[in-house]
Order: sequence, then C-alpha cells, then structure tokens
Amino acid sequence: MKEAKVEQFSDPPPVMESDSSPSPEPDFTFAFNDRNFSDRVLRIEILPDILDYKSDGEAYASISEWARNRKRRRAESKRESAEDIIVRCEEQVLNCNMPDTEDFAACENQDEDAVGMIESPSGSNDSSWIWDCSTVLRVETIHISSPILAAKSPFFYKLFSNGMEQSEKRQATLRIHESEEAALMDLLNFMYSNTLSTTTAPLLLDVLKAADKFAVASCMRYCSRLLGQLPMTRDSALLYLDLPSSVLMVDAVQSLTDTAKKFLADCYRELSKFVDEVLNLPLAGIEAVLSSDDLQVASEDAIFDLVLKWARLHYRNVEDRREVIASRLARLIRFPYMSCRKLRKVLSCNDFDPQLASKIVLEALFYKSETPHRQRFLAVENANATYRGFVDRSYKYRPVKLVEFELPRPQCIVYLDLKREECARLFPAGRVYSQAFHLGGQGFFLSAHCNMDQQNSFQCLGLFLGMQEKGSVSFAVDYEFSVRVKPSEEFLSKYKGTYTFTGGKAVGYRNLLATPWTTFMADDSIYFINSVLHLRAELTIRQ
Repeated sequence: MKEAKVEQFSDPPPVMESDSSPSPEPDFTFAFNDRNFSDRVLRIEILPDILDYKSDGEAYASISEWARNRKRRRAESKRESAEDIIVRCEEQVLNCNMPDTEDFAACENQDEDAVGMIESPSGSNDSSWIWDCSTVLRVETIHISSPILAAKSPFFYKLFSNGMEQSEKRQATLRIHESEEAALMDLLNFMYSNTLSTTTAPLLLDVLKAADKFAVASCMRYCSRLLGQLPMTRDSALLYLDLPSSVLMVDAVQSLTDTAKKFLADCYRELSKFVDEVLNLPLAGIEAVLSSDDLQVASEDAIFDLVLKWARLHYRNVEDRREVIASRLARLIRFPYMSCRKLRKVLSCNDFDPQLASKIVLEALFYKSETPHRQRFLAVENANATYRGFVDRSYKYRPVKLVEFELPRPQCIVYLDLKREECARLFPAGRVYSQAFHLGGQGFFLSAHCNMDQQNSFQCLGLFLGMQEKGSVSFAVDYEFSVRVKPSEEFLSKYKGTYTFTGGKAVGYRNLLATPWTTFMADDSIYFINSVLHLRAELTIRQ
C-alpha cells in the first residue's frame, strides 16, 4: 500500500492544554512504530559514550549511584577541548553537503530518501548531547507519525516543516549517545501514549532531561509530577537542584525544585547541629538552606561566618571566591540583621569586593536607622523577592535596635520587638534572648521569659537584663523597662531601678506586665500592635 504523503506544516503547533484540563489527551499507543499509521521513518544512530560506563537505561542500586555516575560523565565531558568538538562538527558539515538552513540540515544520498540531520536541540548546555562523528555502534529505525510528534514538540515541528522537498518516503536521522537511548525511546513512546512505564527517580530524571532537550513540555510536567510523588531524600533533593539550568527554568519543574529546597531547609533547620554537613553541601544545596526564613540560628552574624567558611572551603582562589560571593552567596546573608560590630568586619573582609561591601553595609545601616513602621513596610515589600534581606529569621538571639549616647553619661536605649507567634512559643516555660549590645565597654543582653508568678501561681511574661561574663569588672547601672500599649501606642514605663552588675549577673521582673499570660496573649491584648510586642530598656551607667 502506498504511504500517504505528509502535508507541509504552515502554522505553529497548537498550544498544549494544561494538566488541569478536564479533557484527557488522546491515546495513540496503537500507532507507535506502526507502519500503517506512520508517514516517516526516524533513523536513530547510536554513538559510543564519551566514557565507558553503565548506561542510564540500566537500573541503579540507588539514586546516589546514578548521581555519582552522572558526575563522572560530566567531568569526563569537560576534558574534551573545544577544538576537538569543533573539528568533529566541521567534519560532519563537510560530509553532509548541508543546505543553507537555520536550524536543520539535510544530507543527500542517491540511494536513500531525503534525510533530516538533527543537531543537538538549541539551548542545550550539556556537552554530552554534542554531535560526535565517531563510529556508529548501531542504528535503530522507528516508524513515526510526524503530526503526532509535531503537535507535542516544537523541536519536531521545526524538523518536519523545514522546507525539504516532499517524497513518498521521508526519513529523518537523529544521532544520540548510547546512554541517551533508553530515555529517548521512553520519550517517543510518551508522545503517543501520554504515560511512562518508568517509575524510578534516576530513569525519570533521564526522561525529564530528554523532554527538555526536545521541548516536550507535557512530558516534563508528567515527570515532575511523578518525581514529586516519590519519597524525598537528601541525595534526591540535591540532584533535583543540580539539574541543567534549562530544566530548572521551566515552570513545569518549579514545584519539584521548590519541594526539594523546602526539604533541605527543613533537614537543616536547626543549623547549629549540622554545621559540618552544611559546609559540605554543593552551591545549590547551601543556597536552598540559607534562603529559608525558618532557620533556627543564633544570629545573622553566624550566617555570615558560615558563608565565609563555606566559600573558603570550596573556592581556594580569592578571585573565584569573590565572584561566587558577589553573584550567589551575598544575597543569602540578611545584612540588616547583623550586628554593627560584624558589619565593620564586612568592610575589611578580603573575600568581598570593596565596592560591594560598602554598598551592603550602607544599605544595612540605613535600614537600622529607619522607623519600625518603615522597617515593617520594607519587610512586607521584600517578602516575595528573590533577595529577602529585610525579612528576619527565627533567630535564637533576637535583633535589637540601639541608640547610644556618650555624653553627659554613657547611656543607651534598646528596643526589642517580638512577634505574637514568638511569644506563643515561649509558653509554658520558654525564653528568648536578644543579640548582645554594648555599653561602657561591656556586653549586655535582654531575655524575655514565660515563667510562674510566685505569688499568684499563674504564668506571666518576665523581662531580664543581663551582663555577659567578661572578667571581674562591676559597675552600677540605672535601668528602666517599658512596653508600648494601645490605644495610645506610646511606651509605658513598667519598672525602674539601679543594679550593680558583675560578669554573668542579671536583673529583671518575673511579671513585667502584672497580668496573667492568658490576658497578655488574648486577641484583644493591649500589648500587641500589628501582632508585635514592643519592649524597651533604657540603661545609664552611674558615675
């Protein structure tokens, strides 16, 4: 029976319906590799891999083994010089009598039908997909329906509408490496059936990469959805984040990468317990962890120190280190929440470009000088930005705002803000500490407690002022504790007194507000303004 001729494609392929569409995709499984329902032959030339390794089509013991193998392939691929690649491609051009077409080339052969020679899909950054004109290991042929493939993939649409002279038998040739064969066959089958028999993460990742190379968006969505249903592990999360940038930028993969980032952030939420593990994470991993708002860390100063330590461990060259800090790592640090003492170190740090360091520190200091209302506005405005520098984390030591005076006497006013949810977590016997601040050359801190009122036997809010242990210096300090209240929203003084501090000592009040915890935390509480408790401590050194 004479095969039907293919009509020339004159219009772009239709836009694929989203996964939420109520109409199921048509199933053309019966037509896959069937001569009776095909108008072309796809000739697949299988080339040897750059490195002799297990084919990705074979089963791996774990996703870790697959990842290690993939890294080996990447390393080996990079050893090939650009000159070698260009030479091979030039040899192919000379052998193929290529016409002047933008995306595809046709090879003429008197004994065979017209053949469409396909280069690596545009936009590919993976050197393993570059043409290799070495010996062909074997050739596979598949009968295909060009309308089905063109409807699923802009890549195949371009191939089948490149203006070549029509004939009764049309053949297109595709060259791939041996390790890519299984993924390509699964992809072609999916374009007919809208389903995959593959269920393991390594094989799904291979198909996902193939779908990206050949622009089959529906398959990328399908693979991403199946991968999202598999149990997430540290290795798999890191692997998802290490996919080629072309894959990571696709909307269909975004939910998978978001889940991987959240998984890693949750794994290392208590950062101080996993410092060594975090230091050994790759760049994509540490970015995922340090982008989280929920890290339980002493202060942003600790994040700064961790980033520097990671950069020095992974980038021994100073110039390389400066580059990765400027382009990727600096945005992970929330400089406005660092202490002023640590910000001074940013200016003198050789790992930061001087201009970048100056810009960062100025921005942080300007933020610290803003009014609380303006700070909250910047945090809300910044909440959905890539750089979340104005959004604080779940610091173990809460940031404070400090106003210092040297004359007529050493004095400082310290502001400590606590969110309602932070206060709620203190019940029934918790405490939260402020970052250290300095007065008269000594370090002090504030601590808020949920403790038992000894006289009335109920829980209440306590506030204490302590001096860090440092030598045997002692001096008297006048102090006053205040809290902002509604409806005036002014600070109301609660307690004042004088205390002679020595290293490690603290003074305060177990029931600062003279009210039970339930009243303090009630929905109509006068102490929360826009769900924030505003505390103030004024300290003056006695002469």
